[in-house]
Amino acid sequence: MPIEAAELSDRAEITDALHRYTIAIDTGEWDRLDSVFTRDAQIDYTESGGIAGEIATVKPWLAENLPAFSSARMHTLGQVVITFATPRDEAKVTAYFHNPMVIGDAAGGPGATKVVEVGGLYHHSFVRTVRGWRSRRLHEQVVWTRGF
Repeated sequence: MPIEAAELSDRAEITDALHRYTIAIDTGEWDRLDSVFTRDAQIDYTESGGIAGEIATVKPWLAENLPAFSSARMHTLGQVVITFATPRDEAKVTAYFHNPMVIGDAAGGPGATKVVEVGGLYHHSFVRTVRGWRSRRLHEQVVWTRGF
């Protein structure tokens, strides 16, 4: 069964939001997250040792905690599965991710660094808004880690 052009457009917009998310996290441009999430979005990073809460609480937490990984954060997204509700104004989205990060290693002396990695799944609930598709819920599922 062929996919309609409107559905292809929705899929592209959601995928673009996923890319904006990873770029915001990797670059530390926290206000860019406003183009990814609804204003009341719930975000859950507890599986990776983080917090869970509304975007207004999570953004400052990210700004305070992620700089420990220097500026060397680089997400890669893999498979993305988008399942639309009927009518097509909500979507469940699962995206595989790999996220290596560089941190200072106090045991190695001044300037020493090491790479830590997280692999897992981002589970989003997207909703169509007047400003385009936005995530109203993100749960980060950690599948594996290395270097912690």
